[in-house]
Formats: sequence, structure tokens, C-alpha cells
Amino acid sequence: MNILVIDGQGGRMGKMLIDAIRKKFKDAEIIAVGTNATATATMLKGGADEGATGENPVVVASRKADVIVGPLGIVIADSLLGEVTEKMALAVARSNAKRVLIPMNRCDNLVAGVNMQTIAELVDDAVVKLEQVASEICCK
Repeated sequence: MNILVIDGQGGRMGKMLIDAIRKKFKDAEIIAVGTNATATATMLKGGADEGATGENPVVVASRKADVIVGPLGIVIADSLLGEVTEKMALAVARSNAKRVLIPMNRCDNLVAGVNMQTIAELVDDAVVKLEQVASEICCK
């Protein structure tokens, strides 16, 4: 399974995601794409197999991924303090991959019905959802 993790700003959530995903899916290929170099470097420290930075890597990796994981803002242009371009958001939204989006009530995007949870709690829930998606993909 090819898992694409996208994150921006400092890449902290992406690193936590990759670390948690690696523990559950030892054989998965995990690609980290950061909206900036700092985010990419941080995610690579989390155990990603490969990493890249910027708009075109998001576009290309979104086409190849089975699952895309990241904050909700990766499908909203100008989110993550402006780091997500329209092209990035569109590539993620149009990808044939399943998406596990983490609801972050930050950067002017508030998600109704979402309680304030720690990033660790959100990452744990994202991995549970990824397990559900993986069972669907593997059982087809």
C-alpha cells in the first residue's frame, strides 16, 4: 500500500502520523510531501521512505497514492497559513486515493461538530481510520 502523508508549517503532525502509521503498517510505502522544506525534513525524521517538497510533488504523489493522510486543510486552497495552493488542493481532492483528513480547527477553518482534541488523539483516530481503509483496499 502506498500512503502519502502531506503536512505543512513545521511538519509535527506529519511526523507523528508517519511514526504511528509505520508501527501499524510495517510494509507500507510512506511518502512524505511537505508544503515547505522544514515540514518535509521533519516528516522524514518520522520514518518516511521518501520525501519531497512543494506543489508539483503533491500533484504527482496524489496520482500514485492509495491513501492520502493529512490535515483537512490539504483540500482547501490557501489554508495552512497560505501554504496550500489551489493546484495542491485540487490534486488531493481529485485523487483516486482514499483520504483520511484530520480536522484541525486552525488557520481560519473551523469544523463544526469537532471537539478540541490534542494532535496525538487526532493522529490515533486517523490511524484507526487508515486501518479501516486498508482493510477495504486489501480485500477488493
